[in-house]
Amino acid sequence: MTNQAANSTAILKKPAHSLAMLIQGTTARRLHIGHFAFMRAVVQGLDTRESWNRYLRVEGEHDDVRNVNRTIQWIRDEFAAAARRSERHGLARLIRIDPNRIEDKSERLPSLEEYALAHGLEDFSQAEQIEHYQSRYGSQRATQSRRRRLISKQLEALHWLEALAVQPPLADDPVSAWFNPDLAQRLEAAGLTTLRSLFERINGIGFRWWVGVKAIGKGKAERIVAWLQAHEHTIGMTIGQHVNAPRTALGASQLAEVVPAATAVVPIEKLIVPHHLDGSSGTHRLPQQQCAIPASNDVEAIFSWIQAKGGSAPPAGSHSEKLTHTQRSYLREAERFLLWAVVQRRIPLSSVELTDCQAYLEFLSNPAPAEQWCGKRGREKWSPLWRPFEGPLSTAARRHACTVLKSLYAYLVEQHYLDANPWAGASVAKHDTAAASAKPQEKCLTPEQWRHLWQQAASLPDNSVHRRLKLALKLFETTGLRLADIVSCRVDALHRDADAGWSLIIDGSGSRGRQTFQLDDAFVRDVSAYLESRSLHSDPTHPSNHGVFLLGRAADIAERAPWSPARLRDADPKAGITSGTLYGQLKSFFDRCAVHHAEEGMNVFSAASTEWLRQVKESGD
Repeated sequence: MTNQAANSTAILKKPAHSLAMLIQGTTARRLHIGHFAFMRAVVQGLDTRESWNRYLRVEGEHDDVRNVNRTIQWIRDEFAAAARRSERHGLARLIRIDPNRIEDKSERLPSLEEYALAHGLEDFSQAEQIEHYQSRYGSQRATQSRRRRLISKQLEALHWLEALAVQPPLADDPVSAWFNPDLAQRLEAAGLTTLRSLFERINGIGFRWWVGVKAIGKGKAERIVAWLQAHEHTIGMTIGQHVNAPRTALGASQLAEVVPAATAVVPIEKLIVPHHLDGSSGTHRLPQQQCAIPASNDVEAIFSWIQAKGGSAPPAGSHSEKLTHTQRSYLREAERFLLWAVVQRRIPLSSVELTDCQAYLEFLSNPAPAEQWCGKRGREKWSPLWRPFEGPLSTAARRHACTVLKSLYAYLVEQHYLDANPWAGASVAKHDTAAASAKPQEKCLTPEQWRHLWQQAASLPDNSVHRRLKLALKLFETTGLRLADIVSCRVDALHRDADAGWSLIIDGSGSRGRQTFQLDDAFVRDVSAYLESRSLHSDPTHPSNHGVFLLGRAADIAERAPWSPARLRDADPKAGITSGTLYGQLKSFFDRCAVHHAEEGMNVFSAASTEWLRQVKESGD
């Protein structure tokens, strides 16, 4: 046996996966079955459009000839490199030859009968006809034979390489292993580093999932989805049908199918609680006949408690759109604790002890693993990107969770569902409380930080959203009003006195009473300019401005977001915005300030909230 044959035999005895890793490495861009299928068409000189669109369209459109040729060259280079690493140097040279550059004249060669008829050889023997034919076309037959032999050898080489080097895409593979470098870099810049994270984003956002990923438009997005769908069976993940339709066109039943029910970190409506963890036989359960509520397990008991908090509650396993704000807040805390107990602690809620309660409060200070428990704000519960937390909870938030869960267990004890309340003895750690009370004055911005904030505001593009943001900042800085008061403030609250000048008068409720804030002329000029940009009268006291909200809706959606359905609705220039809208805009602006703040303490903006805008800390504190 030759050394080459021995090496080939040794290689072929290795497992397929390790062979592929040996051939291509663990981080390099990899070859999949589509590359080989496409190259078979190239080698045989077939029209490559169909095979390109079927296997490699994710690389770009077939009409981009330069890109197609570049991809073919990359594939040939990878094939040759794989052959060299297997010490098949002759095969490496063979695979780089383009058989289509060898002229094939076979289509112009007549058959023997046609040749004999054309040259008057009908009465000659067949042997004489063949001899005469070969004397005329012998060299062209050799050329034709060389091309066919080359194609045959290359097809054999592709078959050998495919068995050796092809790898199936897997969920945790980096995107750089399967997409061309330009496309992979754009995905990685958006945090989509693996095929799994790409699937999760597509399913989690749905229609127009690519918005926000730089340099990825509809065409590239469609090609990515098509490629992922072609490899779903090896990746082990699927793209839902909801991705093909706008959110507003999807019904509740369609959205409910996106996240499958599981014993995992999923919304309570989707949580499958195993029988031994459902609380039907928890250590603190009282007999069912003594229970005053119709709850046979812990999830049913939670919804009974939610219903008792006012309004109505949906049955366990259904959606919760009709809950009051208080009910939603309480359900959120109960849901978090239930998920932690079942998924992480592996105990029923009705078997919880004091030590478990304290462990949960510690967990809230750093929910880990973060990828399992934490996600971005605003993800709806139908989305696979939904998580119960955004990140670590503050001391105040942990104290609130403790209070709510004490209330839950107190209710269950009162209703004779449980025989004890383990949360009665739980509390947030003393050092956390001390730390929280020691620095209450730090939840504000220094004059220097305000200056940085205004510098960043001045650098924003001029549009209706940013003009509203700047006016909101002035309102916070001038008045120190709460967020809810800011968004509910109307132009009617502006008053002009011949002697005292302009003032803002807010009719408070409860103990706050009426509040009056003096305004300078620069502030009023900003208000006038903002009103005019909303196609309203620039004079705040003009009768046409009666009832107008001081902070209005975006007036240029059609120009800034022509794809948004909101562009089709006529924006009422007098209408206001919600507290959530302004809060989200301010938090995004704080993140921008944090990124551009070069001084020590830049994380102050990352942690800032609207409360921080209501007071100014003196320099040097």
